[in-house]
Amino acid sequence: MTAAAEAVLRVQAHDSHWVLTLNRPEKRNALSAELVEQLLHTLDLARAQSVPLLVLQGEGSNFSAGFDFTAYEELSEGDLVLRFVRIETLLQALAYGPYATLALAHGNNFGAGVDLIAACRLRWAAPQSRFRMPGLKFGLALGTRRLAELVGESQAYGLLESTRTFDADEAQRIGFLQGQAGVDEWPARIEQTRADVLALPAASRQWLQTLTRSGNPDGDMAALVRSAAEPGLKARIQAFRAESARKPA
Repeated sequence: MTAAAEAVLRVQAHDSHWVLTLNRPEKRNALSAELVEQLLHTLDLARAQSVPLLVLQGEGSNFSAGFDFTAYEELSEGDLVLRFVRIETLLQALAYGPYATLALAHGNNFGAGVDLIAACRLRWAAPQSRFRMPGLKFGLALGTRRLAELVGESQAYGLLESTRTFDADEAQRIGFLQGQAGVDEWPARIEQTRADVLALPAASRQWLQTLTRSGNPDGDMAALVRSAAEPGLKARIQAFRAESARKPA
C-alpha cells in the first residue's frame, strides 16, 4: 500500500468492525480512481478476514461529493467509462458483501457519494445533511435500481427525474435513511450497530445478508455500461458542469 493510497482512505481495524474514513477533505471526499481502488482493496481484505461490520464515514465538511471530475477532459471516453464501472463494482461489493455496512453521512453529498450511502444496509446522517443524485443529467444510470429498492419506484423516479436536492428529514421519511444522529452521537451509533450485528451467529448473519437483498447486479452493471458507453459522454459531462456552474449557490 503506497503512502498516497493510505492518505485517501483511513482504516481503523477493530476486532468486530472496521471504520473506513474517506480522507480527501480538500476535494470534499470526491471519488478519485485511487480512492475507489483503495476501497475495493479494503473490502476484499474485510471479506477475507470475515469482518462482521464495516462503517463508512467522511473526513471534513461532508461524506462525499461523488465522482471526482478533476482533469476528466484529459481522459478518453473509454477511460471515463472504466472509472464509472469501477464505482459500480465498488457499490456492488458493498451492497452484496458478506459484512454488515453502516454509512454515517454529513454535509452536502452528491451523485456517486449518495450511491455509496445507498449501497449500505444501515444509513444514518447528521440532521443538516443534504443529498442530490444528478447523474441522469449526463445520461448515467448509476445506482438507479438500488435507490428504487430503498424508497420505492415512484419516489426514486421523482428524485432522479428532477435531480433535486433532498434533506435529511425527507431522506428519513422516504426510507433512504433509517435515522439521524449528530456527529458527536456516532460512536454510540457504531457501538449499538456492532452489538446488534454480533447478537446473531455468523451463519445467521450470512443468511440475513443473502435473503434480504434483492436486485440484479449483472443487470445494473449492464445498464451502467450501456448508458456510459453512449458516444458523447465527455460532452454531456461538460454541458452538465457548465449548467451547474451557472446556477446560483
